[in-house]
Amino acid sequence: MLVNVEVPLRCTGVAAVLLKRVGADYKVLLLKRDTAVLQDVWCYIGGSIEEGEKAWEAALREIEEETGITCNSLYTSNLFDQIYSPQENYIYIAPVFIGYVDETQKVSLNYEHSDYKWVSFKEAFETVSLPGNEEVLRSIEKHFANRKPLHNLRIQQ
Repeated sequence: MLVNVEVPLRCTGVAAVLLKRVGADYKVLLLKRDTAVLQDVWCYIGGSIEEGEKAWEAALREIEEETGITCNSLYTSNLFDQIYSPQENYIYIAPVFIGYVDETQKVSLNYEHSDYKWVSFKEAFETVSLPGNEEVLRSIEKHFANRKPLHNLRIQQ
């Protein structure tokens, strides 16, 4: 008798992409990791959901913790980061949020990152290291930078 075994899904974290308008274009904030996990990898913001938090609340908290930015305009992208863990046999999945920030907003990194840069989408595609990040950024460029995002995707805080 065959028994089907499922690979469990775990959604314990979030991801966030920050955009700021510079002239006619949007720039994407990329951070360089400075921790044992993903050391020196360029990526966007990510972190854990704490007990009692909604995913979007965790995204706002992680944005502020990792960059010092208070984001007042947050959207759900309907995209997810996903990674399979062969050691623990589960799929980690994290909803991706988009935050728009003022062009004068200053970045103040926490201990998790050693550097940051605001880059064009083209440079972001070439810089991110994790498989799947480029596809997430391409969708964000299409739906959140090249056109006005759908109102119903906005998080009402």
